[in-house]
Amino acid sequence: MSAAKNDVERLESRLRAHVQALAGTIGERSVFRPDGLEAAARYIARDLEASGFQPASQPFTALGREVRNIEAELSGTKRPEEIVVLGAHYDSVEGCPGANDNGSGVAALLELARALKSSALDRTVRFVAFVNEEPPFFQGPQMGSVVSARRSRARGERIVGMISLETIGYYTDAPKTQQYPAPLGLLYPSTGNFIGMVGNVRSRQLLTRVATAFRAATPFPIQSAVAPASLPGVGWSDHWAYWQEGYPAIMLTDTAPYRYPHYHTVHDTPDKLQYPQFAQVVAGVIDATRTLARADR
Repeated sequence: MSAAKNDVERLESRLRAHVQALAGTIGERSVFRPDGLEAAARYIARDLEASGFQPASQPFTALGREVRNIEAELSGTKRPEEIVVLGAHYDSVEGCPGANDNGSGVAALLELARALKSSALDRTVRFVAFVNEEPPFFQGPQMGSVVSARRSRARGERIVGMISLETIGYYTDAPKTQQYPAPLGLLYPSTGNFIGMVGNVRSRQLLTRVATAFRAATPFPIQSAVAPASLPGVGWSDHWAYWQEGYPAIMLTDTAPYRYPHYHTVHDTPDKLQYPQFAQVVAGVIDATRTLARADR
């Protein structure tokens, strides 16, 4: 067995363990179940610490409760003022264990942090676990990514690109399993066995750069699209918050409700994910992030 295959299998095992901890052991993670939300925050902070980071909290109040984003940084060696943000929301919708949405994104974030910690990267890479992406906070002022992006703008930070890891664990080779908002179905495949990457027009260059690096790193199928934020689904995650502040940002996704039959239900459990494919995707994002963090790009 090749070293590369061993690496992906170890990655698969760790991703599975993260999703099980978040969606199996902890379960629903929301302000309506604050113990679960805080348990998830502690889990994320502990894992980042185990990878060698000193995670920080960004607390704020939502519905009368203190909640927090959790972030860690790998400082750049040549252009530390230029920042690449990797983000995933750790809350789940009310009443849902949230394995794919978004235990998968958080698991990927933690493994990206682990894999990149020993890298000497030109640009700073910031890893952020956002709270409150789901309703009733979605695209509102108490959405965790909105709080984070607004702080970055207020500080004058130079974010050169943000990648939102959103619902990335479900794949199938069954025909006619992939749906789209009109008119994208005319342009893209009808089998849900690929990872999607989407950005707005302003983020076109970032999308091209990341998609190209992903394709160079792995043969796993990827479909990318530049589309207006008004198209249903295009702005449905934390990248939207960065668009509002003028930053280039893209979403990596298995397309969530356009493919995943258990989206926002009690059946979004760890056993529904396809971990071998999931691990291939994360391995590709690790290499793509290294490319994005190079100063010659």
